[in-house]
Amino acid sequence: MSAPSAAPLASHGDADASTAPVTARIGPNAIIQMREVLLEALGRRETGRILVQAGLEPYVFAVPEAMVDEREVVALHAVLRAAVGEARAADLGFEAGLRTGRYLLAHRIPAPARWVLARLPARLASRLLLKAVARHSWTFAGSGAFSVLATAPARVRIGGCPLVSGARLALPGCAFYAGTFEALWRALVHPRARCRQTACEGRGDDACLFEISW
Repeated sequence: MSAPSAAPLASHGDADASTAPVTARIGPNAIIQMREVLLEALGRRETGRILVQAGLEPYVFAVPEAMVDEREVVALHAVLRAAVGEARAADLGFEAGLRTGRYLLAHRIPAPARWVLARLPARLASRLLLKAVARHSWTFAGSGAFSVLATAPARVRIGGCPLVSGARLALPGCAFYAGTFEALWRALVHPRARCRQTACEGRGDDACLFEISW
């Protein structure tokens, strides 16, 4: 099955080479928040087993303090799906995404910007937030190509999505991203915003697509 195609309104994949990261790296919250969720849901022993199996021994007792190799994130999601099944892995990933979004709101988005966006009409706030997300998409999409397809409802595309790299899935596998988008849109666009993944490369689609509506 192929995902629907559309011309992007904004894209990270065509960024000038001088501004693109040299290696594919992802913000540490992709590990930090997932680790915290796993500790709460599965306990220290099972979380440690999953981290070790994913080749992430350094994170058993400590968390990363800088951006991480995206291959670490790929391995964590793959091992987690194998350990607990796709459905539960999606639930845990979504919760980790929500926490990541809340972290970004508290530590990465300036208070004046939060104040302005929360008071704009939802359609305008969504458009402005999408521009900001597109500018910084390399911090979460890694080697993937992020594009904005529509603004209200917001529709975004990640081609070459690292969360499902090499996976063959029955369910969409990028709940971490969906949770992050939902947390941001709920706080800054509309309190009843919801994000759902409508296509996934892990299921054979051309790209991973997300729709955020309110």
